[in-house]
Amino acid sequence: MISPRIAPAAVLHFGLKHYPIFLDLKDRPVLVVGAGKVALRKCRGLLEAGARITVVAPEWEPEFESLRVRMVRRRFRASDLAGVVLVFAATDDRLTNHRIGIAAKGKSLFANIADSAEECDFLVPARVERGNLQVAVSTGGESPRLAAELRKKLEDLL
Repeated sequence: MISPRIAPAAVLHFGLKHYPIFLDLKDRPVLVVGAGKVALRKCRGLLEAGARITVVAPEWEPEFESLRVRMVRRRFRASDLAGVVLVFAATDDRLTNHRIGIAAKGKSLFANIADSAEECDFLVPARVERGNLQVAVSTGGESPRLAAELRKKLEDLL
């Protein structure tokens, strides 16, 4: 079970169905399935939070070689979900991502499905960090471009 510590933060939220939360992932096991550019971005953010990441993918971007992640060279298996607290499905295959989401739900795990906001149990917001201050912006997956624009404006402001 995830036992988050809430961090001081400002959150802009557009009244959508998601509950804003900051999770303490330090030393917690997280699964990322896929190893392309999207998965790389997710892994970098997770590493900043101190997560212990396992990446499962038949092949990966060269940048993964320099990351402190455990790489498993094969396709996803439902058994990969054992013992993790969060799951990120970031493959380039819609059906595989969908299957990962279903398998995660079957184990009561929160999953982020990179190519389908509707299937996500949680979303990763655009965020700005300045020391201990974090500002997160989410549009509930409806407008990533707007969230990125707001993030940029907040960076300039802060």
